[in-house]
Amino acid sequence: MSDEFESKVRDALANPQNQGELPDADAVGTVGSPDCGDMLRMWLKFTEKDGKKVIDRASFQAFGCQTAIAVASMATELLKGKTPEEARHLSAQDLTGSLGTLPPMKIHCGQLVEGALRDALDASPTPSPAPSHAPTLAESIHRPASGKIRIVPLD
Repeated sequence: MSDEFESKVRDALANPQNQGELPDADAVGTVGSPDCGDMLRMWLKFTEKDGKKVIDRASFQAFGCQTAIAVASMATELLKGKTPEEARHLSAQDLTGSLGTLPPMKIHCGQLVEGALRDALDASPTPSPAPSHAPTLAESIHRPASGKIRIVPLD
């Protein structure tokens, strides 16, 4: 990795934007990668602007490498004001913002953020009756797998 890239990641980590749960979110997406152990959850809050539904706020919570956290921080800033359709067309590379092109061994970090975004955008706008709170990312790691991805905590 280049010194410039590492410096940008350090700067993003020193002042992460929009980190943490967004309690009044309209959509939540969660993605995990058993290959590298990273997990990321993204919350989206929509508003109406000029007759269009747009992303008003986005936040994230992550367990993973520093690059995934930096990309998620950049992405939550880039998403503000975008329609769901515009956000859906953003690639992992687009979501890296000022970090620029990710090194080959870190491309999965951008894909992780893109996956969480797409999962949130695919979330039903009117979810079925939910528990009093959405499970935290830590609770999600420890619950039995319910889909294609299987998370196995290592002791």
